[in-house]
Amino acid sequence: MSCPVRPKPLKHKASLFFTFFIKRNSWLSGLFERSYVMKTGRVKLPGIEIVIASELPLVKKIMIDEVDKYPKNNLLHKLLEPLLGESIFTSNGCQWRKQRDLMNPAFAHARVGEVFGLMQQASDDMLMRFAKIEQGNTVRDMDAEMTFVTADIIFRTIMTTKLEPNAAKKITAAFTRFQHQSLKITMLRLFNIPLALFGFKERKRKQAAGEIRQTLESLIRPRYDAISKGDNKHWSDILSTLLVTIDPETKQRFSFKEIVDQVAMLFLAGHETSASALSWTFYLLAEYPEIQEKAYQEIEKIVGQNKINKEDIKKFTLTTAIFRESLRLYPPVGFMAREAKEEVTLRDKIVKKGKTVIVSPWLIHRNKEHWDKPHQFDPQRFLQQHSSPLKAKYLPFGMGQRVCVGASFAMQEAVLIIASFLQQYRVETVAGFQPKPVGRLTIRSENGIKVSITKRL
Repeated sequence: MSCPVRPKPLKHKASLFFTFFIKRNSWLSGLFERSYVMKTGRVKLPGIEIVIASELPLVKKIMIDEVDKYPKNNLLHKLLEPLLGESIFTSNGCQWRKQRDLMNPAFAHARVGEVFGLMQQASDDMLMRFAKIEQGNTVRDMDAEMTFVTADIIFRTIMTTKLEPNAAKKITAAFTRFQHQSLKITMLRLFNIPLALFGFKERKRKQAAGEIRQTLESLIRPRYDAISKGDNKHWSDILSTLLVTIDPETKQRFSFKEIVDQVAMLFLAGHETSASALSWTFYLLAEYPEIQEKAYQEIEKIVGQNKINKEDIKKFTLTTAIFRESLRLYPPVGFMAREAKEEVTLRDKIVKKGKTVIVSPWLIHRNKEHWDKPHQFDPQRFLQQHSSPLKAKYLPFGMGQRVCVGASFAMQEAVLIIASFLQQYRVETVAGFQPKPVGRLTIRSENGIKVSITKRL
């Protein structure tokens, strides 16, 4: 059986000079064959020393058992700060725990049962867009389509507002630029090249982040000002909770900037990762039509042509397995950067205080010690394990205390979108097209995910 697309690994570890040039566009390009089988690895660059941990006991140690010794990496914080500010995604220690406690009431509004209706509305709007496809013009970029629908869902959840196409295009285009420039800035930092020599790249990056924040600020400001003036109009969404949450220590509400920080984090983390995973899922469904057909038969058997409700989601076992397998092959966050808080030893490698430790779902998910035929697309592996692949070998949402709080949200959203689509349409490959996976902040296809869409009879 052929394997889905992935960047061909190098035969041997690249030289520093070659590494600088091949990784400027995608960190996946610099991986070599041994990267996929090693237990630990060390990368020494002029500006940083990195230890990559792929052995499962070490992953558990870093992510669960001794998590306080491995806080989020400071470089990651610097990269994301123009966009996310001081959000829960990049903060550490007491600041992170305080933010988490303050955010807990807001997360309650994102419970899967509460938001299913919003997901369904956005999914229905997606199907209406597909219904306008003209005969003979059936090729669509599922990367763009999934970015829109997942952004729409999280927008409705946060602000009870439907995302308009123009705003969606502006935000997604800006985030694409932000990702691209962030990778370039990272490479400059890793090689100790003065950023002053490339100030235009940083300006472009901050400009892209500013465009996104300005769009969010324009929507948040009226409601923030209304609450400040005592307008208690009832809203039932995440933003309404953030606007009235009181810090028990300071007795103050979140400042406007703090709210924008957290909304930016929720919006971008809540849709970018799901969009990535769903885009790759539709690529896989197009590549494996026999599996697509089995998923359709499952959906047809359970709901027929009736509207899918939230009780149906758990019944779609094959559809869920397909999405889980897509997450294994193309985890949205391909690497998780941590920082050693003190000197530690990982297997045979001493990691000094302040050095970077990487846990890579991309490498762990494709390691033949952890998975049989790791590069093949095989949803059956998740049916055989009853959709509960535990331990440290499967971590598309992270693990431990910093596991993604939106994991259940993302799973329900994905299964609903996939099932709703397959209920009415099928996807097929486009002759001559092959996606190009690139690793930046998330794993996307550099040239989109083009498929041909056909209405089921």
